[in-house]
Amino acid sequence: MTAPEYIQLKAFARIDGALLALMLVAAFACYIVGLSSPTYATLALLTVVLTPIFVGVRLRRFRDLGLEGTISFLRGWAYVSLMFFYGGLLFALAQYAYLAYLDHGYMMMVLTDMMSEPQNVEMIKRLGMSDQVNESLHVLQTMRPIDFALDMLTSLIMIGVMLGVPIAAVVQRRVRK
Repeated sequence: MTAPEYIQLKAFARIDGALLALMLVAAFACYIVGLSSPTYATLALLTVVLTPIFVGVRLRRFRDLGLEGTISFLRGWAYVSLMFFYGGLLFALAQYAYLAYLDHGYMMMVLTDMMSEPQNVEMIKRLGMSDQVNESLHVLQTMRPIDFALDMLTSLIMIGVMLGVPIAAVVQRRVRK
């Protein structure tokens, strides 16, 4: 890959990463609202499930418009990985801003209340997971907003690298000789 091709790859990946970040922010907003409304929780889950399809469509658009219809597997994989990197940076920033300045403990309060409902307490006891759930809630309560954001950024980068393999394999197209 030449320097101009790499610059083009990064430019397209930045734009699509910003679109991916918007999609992830919408899913996160639906998740937060969905803590008290099942309809939004379903919408958040649907948005997350459709993310690989969105990424594949954007990669195909890059292949067809930016590369005149051909893309190698490695270039496609690099594109998806960069797209998740840029999108993850923007999403982590948005998540940090929400948790640090807008949340005021709402998310943890709702999760704690959910886990302390009688039917959930009974189920957790039957499964023998009381200690694990209590420990997990304690760890979540002690995490800072920056910890959540960095954890999400790391997760998104790893997901991008792993999802890039099948997506690039499906979208690749070589020049016919």
